[in-house]
This record gives sequence, C-alpha cells and structure tokens, in this order.
Amino acid sequence: MPATQKPMRYGHTEGHTEVCFDDSGSYIVTCGSDGDVRMWEDLDDDDPKSVNVGEKAFSCALKNGKLVTAVSNNTVQVYTFPEGVPDGILTRFTTNANHVVFNGGGNKIAAGSSDFLVKVVDVMDNGQQQTFRGHDAPVLSLSFDPKDIFLASASCDGTVRVWNISDQTCAVSWPILQKSNDVVNAKSICRLAWQPKTGKLLAVPVEKSVKLYRRETWSNPFDLSDSSISQTLNIVTWSPCGQYLAAGAINGLIVVWNVETKDCMERVKHEKGYAVCGLAWHPTCSRICYTDVEGNLGVLENVCDLSGKVLSNKVSSRVEKDYNDLFDGDDTSSAGDFLNDNAVEIPSFSKGIINEDDDNDDLMAADHDLGDDENSVDVTMLKADLSHKEERDDDQARSIHNLPLIKPQRPFYDGPMPTPRQKPFQSSSTPLHLSHRFMVWNSVGIIRCYNDDQDSAIDVEFHDTSIHHATHLSNAFNYTMGTLSHEAILLACESADELASKLHCLHFSSWDSSKEWIVDMPQNEDIEAICLGLGWAAAATTALLLRLFTIGGVQKEVFCLPGPVVSMAGHGEQLCIVYHRGTGLDGDQCLGVQLLELGRKKKQVLHGDPLPLTRKSYLTWLGFSAEGTPCYVDSEGCVRMLNRGLGNTWTPVCNMREHCKGKSDHYWVVGIHENPQQLRCIPCKGSRFPPTLPRPAVAILPFKLPYCQTSTEKGQMEEQFWHSVLFHNYLDYLAKNGYDYEESIKNQAVKEQQELLMKMLALSCKLEREFRCVELADLMTQNAVHLAIKYASRSRKLILAQKLSELAAEKAAELAETQSEEEKEEDFRERLNAGYRNTTTEWSRPRVRSQVEDAEDREDTVSEEKPESHNHGQNLFQSANSSDTPALKSGAVSSSSQGRVNPFKVVNSKEPAASANSTRSANILDSMNKSSRKSTSFNRVENNEKSPVIKPLIPKPRSKQASAVSYFQKRTPQTDKTEEVKENPKSSSSDAPAVCLQNSENQRPKTGFQMWLEENRSQILSDNPDISDEADIIKEGMVRFRVLSAEERKAWTNKARGETASDGAEAKKRKRVVGEICEPENQEDTAKENLDLSKKQKALNLTTNQKLSAFAFKQE
Repeated sequence: MPATQKPMRYGHTEGHTEVCFDDSGSYIVTCGSDGDVRMWEDLDDDDPKSVNVGEKAFSCALKNGKLVTAVSNNTVQVYTFPEGVPDGILTRFTTNANHVVFNGGGNKIAAGSSDFLVKVVDVMDNGQQQTFRGHDAPVLSLSFDPKDIFLASASCDGTVRVWNISDQTCAVSWPILQKSNDVVNAKSICRLAWQPKTGKLLAVPVEKSVKLYRRETWSNPFDLSDSSISQTLNIVTWSPCGQYLAAGAINGLIVVWNVETKDCMERVKHEKGYAVCGLAWHPTCSRICYTDVEGNLGVLENVCDLSGKVLSNKVSSRVEKDYNDLFDGDDTSSAGDFLNDNAVEIPSFSKGIINEDDDNDDLMAADHDLGDDENSVDVTMLKADLSHKEERDDDQARSIHNLPLIKPQRPFYDGPMPTPRQKPFQSSSTPLHLSHRFMVWNSVGIIRCYNDDQDSAIDVEFHDTSIHHATHLSNAFNYTMGTLSHEAILLACESADELASKLHCLHFSSWDSSKEWIVDMPQNEDIEAICLGLGWAAAATTALLLRLFTIGGVQKEVFCLPGPVVSMAGHGEQLCIVYHRGTGLDGDQCLGVQLLELGRKKKQVLHGDPLPLTRKSYLTWLGFSAEGTPCYVDSEGCVRMLNRGLGNTWTPVCNMREHCKGKSDHYWVVGIHENPQQLRCIPCKGSRFPPTLPRPAVAILPFKLPYCQTSTEKGQMEEQFWHSVLFHNYLDYLAKNGYDYEESIKNQAVKEQQELLMKMLALSCKLEREFRCVELADLMTQNAVHLAIKYASRSRKLILAQKLSELAAEKAAELAETQSEEEKEEDFRERLNAGYRNTTTEWSRPRVRSQVEDAEDREDTVSEEKPESHNHGQNLFQSANSSDTPALKSGAVSSSSQGRVNPFKVVNSKEPAASANSTRSANILDSMNKSSRKSTSFNRVENNEKSPVIKPLIPKPRSKQASAVSYFQKRTPQTDKTEEVKENPKSSSSDAPAVCLQNSENQRPKTGFQMWLEENRSQILSDNPDISDEADIIKEGMVRFRVLSAEERKAWTNKARGETASDGAEAKKRKRVVGEICEPENQEDTAKENLDLSKKQKALNLTTNQKLSAFAFKQE
C-alpha cells in the first residue's frame, strides 16, 4: 500500500521549521521562525498548545519530558513538557545555535553553533560541558551515536566529522559537502543521522544521494539513490526499527528506501514543491511528519506498511484452498461463489494469525542488523526459519478449517463505519477549553469570557453604543453559552455538583427597574443551546425539550425535539433548530432542520427536513441574515441560504475555501447581509477560530452561486440573474408577513433582472438560439417582452417576433385572469368585514373608497410613444437603462396624441389623483424607452424619512388595474376615450379641474388589427360558439388576420392611421379647451392647428419589419 499524504496545514510563519515526536508519539512538536513551539495532538488539531521561546526558534529536541530549543538570543534553553514551563538555560554561544539533539538516554544534548563550536551538555547539570573545536565554518547539523561513543557533525566548511565524545578528538573527517560561508547560504542543511539501536551505519545526505558509512571502519559500503531525485537532499531520518531510511529534498520530494534491499519503497512529492527542512519518524507507527521552509506541517501515513498486506494475501489464499477442499470437483464454481458472497467473514478467523505474524516480523526487523557481530543473523537462516514457520501455519490452518463455529465468536465488520455525533455548539463562539474565548460575535455585539485563576468574568460590547453601553459581568455560575440581541443578553450554564443548569436573561431594554431573571432547569436536565428572538427566548435541553420564554421571563410553550440538538438560531419571529436525525456513516453527519414562526399565527415551515452538508463535513455556523433568511455554514466552507422562492430548498451561495490562501486557513463567520450583499467573517490563519487578543479584523467576502461556465459571458449573466432573484426573495417574505420595506429596492432589483434577461436574449439571438430566446422571454415582464419583440423585428427574426407576440398575448390573458380573481377576493373580504360593523358610517366607508378608486381608474391613461424616424440602429439596452422620464406634478395626467399605445402596459394608481401628498407606484420597466421619447409613466415620490427594515405593514387601500384584454373589447364613445388634463398653475380651485376631467376626452388610437377585429367579431363568434373568453377571441382573430394578404393588412393599417390623424386633430382642440379651463377657443386658432397637423402627415411606405412591429402593437 503506498503512503497516504495528508493535506499540509499552516504551522508557523515563513522560515526554517523543525519537527519531532515525543517519546510515546502522542504529540507532534514543531518550532519555527515566529519563535513559537507548538504541540499538536494530531494534524487536525485546530488549537495546539503554543509556547513562545524567543524571537526565533532554530531547532528543538524532545526526550524524557524535557524540551530543548535553540533560539535567536544565542542560548539553548530547556522547558518542561508538555507544560512548557521554562527550566533554565543549558548553554550559550556567541552566535545562534543551529541544531540541537538528544542522545539515546536523554541525559545529554549536543548543540552546534555558527561560531564553529560544538558543545555537549548534561541536561541535569549544565556545568558538565564538552566543547569540540575543529570546524572552520558554521555547524549545520549533529547526530549522536546510539551507544554514546561518537558524535557526527556537518559544517559549512564542506566536511562531515565524527568525534570521539570521551576525549573530544576527531576520529574521521570527510570533505564531501559543498562549502558555504553561512547556514542561510548553504545549499543543504545536511541533517545526518545514525542508525537506531546498533549505530552500525551513519547516513549523510550528499547532493542527490545518501552516503552510508560503516561504524569504526568508516568505509562507504554503498549509497542510496533514485532516478526521481532531481535536486539536492536536505535531511535524512531512520525508522525506529532501523530498516528504512527516509530523505527529503530541497524540491519537496520525500523518498524512503529499504536499507537491506536498497529498494526505493516510497516516493512522495510536496504538494507545492517547497524544500523539506524537518523530518521525523513516529516512534511506533508507520508515520512520518515533515515541515517545509514556508512553515507548513504535513504527515505521511502507512509508510512502508507492506508486511500486513502480504501476509493477508497469503492467509486469504490458504483459507480459500481450505474451503475448496470441502467441495467436490464438480462444485468448484459454486465454491467460488460461496467465497465471494462471504468474503467479509473469511478474515475473521485468520486475524489472529495475521497479528501474530506482524509481531514476529517486527521482532525480526528490530533484531536484524546489516553488520556482522555476535548478534547478527544470516539472511539464508532467516528465510529458512520463515519457510518452516509458513509450513507450520499451513498445518495449523488445515487443522482448523473444519471448525466453522469460530467465526461467530470473532465477528468482523467491513461495512461503513458510523460517524461520531457532532456536539452541540453556539454559533460564532470559540471552544470551551480556552481561557479567553468568544461566547458570541454577531451583528449586535460581542460577548467575551475570561476564565483566569484570579477572576472569571464576562464582557459585553455593543457595535452600536446607542443600544446599550458596554457591560462587565461576573461569571460566578460559570456560564458557557451566551447570545445577544437588541433587547437582551441571554446566558446559560450546565449543572455542576448540586447546582442546577441555569438560564440567565438581562433584559436591558425593559422599561421597568427589574431587568434580570434566572430560571433553574429541572434535575438531570442541562441546557445545550440557546437563542433570542423578537420578544422571546428559547433553550434546548438534554431531555430533548425546547423551552420557550417571553423576554420578560414568562414560560411559554414546551415541545419535544426529534433528536439531540446541534445548534439553534432566532430572528424576529423565526426559530431555526438543527438536530441529529440519526447516525451518519463514513464521516457524514445526519442532521435535520426545523423552522418555526412564533408570531400570532404560529406555524412550522420546515418539518425536520434533512440538512444538506458537504461530504465528510459538519455544521460550524447557523443563523439568519440581517433580513431574516436562514443560512448555515459547514466545515468545508460552503455557505447555504434558504431559497423561499423554490419550495424552501437550500442553495449554496459562497465557497469560502476559494478565498483561503492555505489549506489550513479558514474563515469564521459572524454575520450575513442580503442588502448590501455581504458575508462578514474573520480570516483565521492556520486555525478555525480567531484569538480574542489582539482584536481580530472583520473581512467581507462576496457571494457567488456555483453556476457552470461562469468564465463565459452567458454563464456570468445567468449567475448574476439568479443571484439577484435569490437575494431579493426576502422582500416577498416581508410583504407576505405584514412587514414594510422600501419599494425602491424591489424596483431596482426588477430592473436589474430584466436588463440581464434582455442582454441574454440579445446574446442568444446573435447565436441563432431562437428557442432559447423564447425561454428567456418567459421570465420577463410584459414591458420587457415588448422590447424583445422590437429587438427581434429589427434583427429580422420574423419567426421569433411572432412567437414572442403570442407569448405576450398569453401573459396578458393570465394577468387579466389573476387580477379578476384578486378583485373578487378583495370584494368578498370587504363584504365579510362589513358584516361585523355596526354603525352606518362604518358600513358606508368601503363603498366611498371604491367610488374614489373608480374615479381614479377613469383618470389613468396608458403612456404612448411618439414616432421616431431616426436613430433606428440605437441599442435597445440603452433604452432599458434610460431614466430620462419627466416627473409629473401631483394630480396631472397627460398623454401623447401620436403613435400607438402599448396594449399590454398596466398603470397602477394606489392613491386618489387629486391628493397632493399621494405616492404612485410605477412599473419599473415603464422607463425602458429610448431617451429621445417622453414617457408619461408615473414616478413614485419617495418619503424623506427612511423607514426601518422591519416594521408592521400599514394596510393599503385597494387598487384596480386596467385589464389588457379589455382593450380589445367594443366600447361606447364614453368608454373608448381617456381623459387628459393640463394643470393650470394659476388656478387654486378644485372645481375647475373636476369639470375638465368630465369634458376633456381623447379617443384612444387604434391599429388595423383592432378595426378588423371589431368588424369581424360577430363572424368569429358565430364560427366558434364555444368561445366566451375575450383572450380566446383575440387569439382566433390574430390567426385569421395573419391569413390575410399583405395588401389587405396594409389597407386596414392605412385606414386605422387615417382615423388616428383625424382623432388627433380633435384631441388638439380638446386639449386647448382644457388648458383654458374649458373655455371655447376662437376659430382662427383651430384652423391654424389643423393646418399644422396636416403638414405633419406624410405617406409612409411600410417595410416588412415595420408591419411586423405594428402587428406587435408597437410603432417603429
């Protein structure tokens, strides 16, 4: 099995980093250029114990509970392990010590310095020192002989020396290294090593190979190399058994050899190619830890773990042979099937044999030496003993193959393993074992907890000091949970000794003098999670109960949880609970989520639905956005948000791992905002959570939906469109639940979405994807569809324009049907409410308001566009972005007498037109006209006072919208005319405008199709008696009108235009009458006006595109 390389993690700042294990292998100890020594329980330890030993730490060694470090103040210091308490200075140099090592017994250390000296110091008595002089340059590395006879050293002078420790003399010197003037300039740090236990060989990394020197004879019997090594080797280390040798290169390559066979067993490349400067072999396991010059820490698992695999194969083959003996020759195939079906159970009986062989192999490897002495064993003898042992094992296996009852006694499970359940936690809090920790950090403020030997306190800080001033609380009850809102501070603790679990609330927004209350939980019931909402508090307990309280301390409902709670969050009236639905498998958590609304109408939105998580991840944050949308984050950095517009599903909106520089870096979420769109979090380098001091800085990450091909223009616009839709769903939720919000935000969002759809439609049109254009148009509003029709006709996409026209008619019919149903429902509710009123005045109020609204509907007119003879090539997207719309005075309604109207445009009017302070809501795409045209859409007048994000919704008066389908119905002269008014600034009377509204009428211009439909309506109804809906009549009329020849359609169009011109002259007259407050005009002005109008009329030769546009009820 090849070695498994785990992802590297951040350990120290950039610079030389070393690593070693403690005696038991329980801790990984590292030191780096940041001056810290860190003690890791494992590579995944996010909170290693850290001891600062100086400005820089160059080397460290650990043995017998003593930690020795070489630091930048030219000293070698000793600390207790694992406490990290300083225990004195062992020795000093005139410059930095570069390397320190322990001897085998752990009673002496050797240190080499840049002042060319090597010292050996007794750990218990630093007065006993030995100094070795002879090197002519800084010392690079040292290694003790396991028998404490020799000491090997490498230096920048290019030599490797072996010293006799007793008399401090140099036994041998090899000039095999490249010379340099300092350690930082050395090509290799040349970390040499003696073979463990016997010390038969000394391994020295030289260039691209490892030279091995035999003890005492100091000969070089062989070198170890490999074709994969392309750069200089930096460091070597032996396995504890002395059978394997690992080496690290300056290009990040790690190679492992079997010294006996000289075979290369493992080749592992650093994930980023950094130089390996630290290498340590686990004292008992097949694991290697390594560090690089960038301060990163990595682990290799299952290094050279081949014995178990080979023996397992042998045992399996023997078992298969024994089972085959149970069957006759004709049943060979069935025996094979039996083995295949029960492959999981076969190893159960042979596991003991495997373990026994492993133990024996370890003993052989430990006793086997390459040298010849009194303890050496010949290889051929070992092979012979091994063959005899295998024969004995075969006999043993044959003797027990007929004992199948052994299997149930030792069951062997090889299926998916259950995942340990995640413990409950508070969002935006740091681990409990820290003495200084965050209890919560949210959008309201920060709660810090300090647990020192002298004091235990809680500090509360508010981001907005106008809410409340900072507070300091004593932590006598050892509170471990806390949360914060604009109304209160909520704390909780677990039970201890005879004290019950407590819930403590500081209601600082209370208007009375009593601002605190405490509730004790029942016996044997501990609080595991808490949260606050608007006027309520909640606590989940170990009894699988959720207890609700008012913010003043009144106990409310208590209900059961489906499983152990993981985390809770509250916002407004919403409560979100995540719990364990079951036991996960293969590293996955099995979580469920409930979402409840605790307002006057209590309801459950999510009924324990499964909570989606990334594979092999767990929940790290749960909360709401500032606008009230539930969100959560998993340990892989994936942020998900509830999509209320898609059946309350979860949509990933950000992957924080994409913003991390290193694999060990994380982001700690503190808040999410939808307007503006911000993911507020704290970057944590090499950890999952920040320290309390210094105060961490908050970063803002962007949201990005995981759409495909976002590097292309199409993918970018698709992501932007659905991004806008998702992050504005909260507006619909606020409106549905009776909260007020800023209408301008929604209007801007709709405008942005429609512009993106138009751009995507234009792109699809250029790519000849007309079917895709119709799909995009289906997502548009009616006004945007009209622009799409115009764009298609100008692009000579006749079929596309026809399909879009049909789509526009369908949308108009659906809108009319929806409006009629809404009006019926509103009328029914008004009648129902009227039945409960007692006084005559109250009974008559709805009818009065209805009469005002009816008069208001008669005053509204649809905006008309003036014909444009130039700039036909102007981009339609400029018109979509145009905001050149004049603001009309309150109560004034004007209309153009030229051009055709948009039959599908709907103008809303929610207040009486004569009101000076009225506010009008306009369709956001009414302004999507060319800048040279004057739009008459009503602009909404915004209030100067900005309303809060959430407040109770004020009931608004009922408004009626003009039906698009009724445009085509037959009208009397009174219904076919709309009223126009020009406001007289000199007039202060309200009676005169009222008279003008009754008498000034202008007939709406018609198209050729409308005139044809009016004359042929009876024929259509007689041919299709089953048609009763006006929309069906229009569709049938469209089909028949298309069948007409081009000349006939042109004749109808010219006929309609002729009538429009004459109607325009009459409109001019009426407008002037209205301008003079309905006084008669003299005949000369009328004649002049008619003369000017006749000059403007020209014969138009219509092209095919123009006719198609006219057919689409829009004039070119």
